[in-house]
Amino acid sequence: MPGSPGPRRDTRGIVDAPELFTHVRFRRREPAPALRPYLEHYWLMDWDLRRPYASHLVPHPSVNLVFERYPGCGDEDTGFAEVSGIGLELFTQKLEGRGRVCGVQFRPGGFRPFAPDRPVSEWTGRRVPASQVFAPPAPPSAVLDPAQEDARVAALDAYLLALGPRPDPQADRAMALADLVRTDRTVRRVGELARAEGLSVRSLQRLFATYVGVGPKWVILRYRIHEALERAESDPAVDWAGLAADLGYSDQAHLVRDFTATVGVPPTLLGAR
Repeated sequence: MPGSPGPRRDTRGIVDAPELFTHVRFRRREPAPALRPYLEHYWLMDWDLRRPYASHLVPHPSVNLVFERYPGCGDEDTGFAEVSGIGLELFTQKLEGRGRVCGVQFRPGGFRPFAPDRPVSEWTGRRVPASQVFAPPAPPSAVLDPAQEDARVAALDAYLLALGPRPDPQADRAMALADLVRTDRTVRRVGELARAEGLSVRSLQRLFATYVGVGPKWVILRYRIHEALERAESDPAVDWAGLAADLGYSDQAHLVRDFTATVGVPPTLLGAR
């Protein structure tokens, strides 16, 4: 089934995004205004495949709430809802037959106001039924059944607004710091970030563990890898030594090592495909 990435083409983290879009229909949608301080976006996928296809993603430092219905996902009639904590390794998902997924990507630090009873690090590296995290549990069929995309988005808005995110100044602080790491290339060292924020390194690490789910060093590295992946797939003539310097690496070899360990292939091989 020919796919379309929709109007927003932010493909950070997707390995071989053009290939993915030939197999699935993939879109990103904005949540309701009241939810935008906490959410990156909704992401929607539908597919109807004659042959299985494996998608690959370098996870963001974000928790996702995922509503899914496809062969092998559990209840193929009503669907399934799960909370997917931050993935520490390359995420691979086999897609086959017909399927539909409606996902909520929270901002780094934005999940805790919806589930304030536990530190976000408790979900890191785990995928658990949404009913173990939220009360009332998420209704998969209400999100997955509507034929119209706008109705699915409205169902996501209604459910999350009903959960009522609790205001939390520490969550706001964590979200601001994670966004700074993502957008400011000069943020390269945890110690420098802590000093700029007036925190000890240990306090900054506790803040990230509690509200983001991983440490600040991991977030810095992951956003570097995302940028390197995007460059590898969009520019066949990347100056890897120059990019390594821009991203704060001491040399090209260190960037290639981190990239290869995360993605599974060296960046030069990925860019040549």
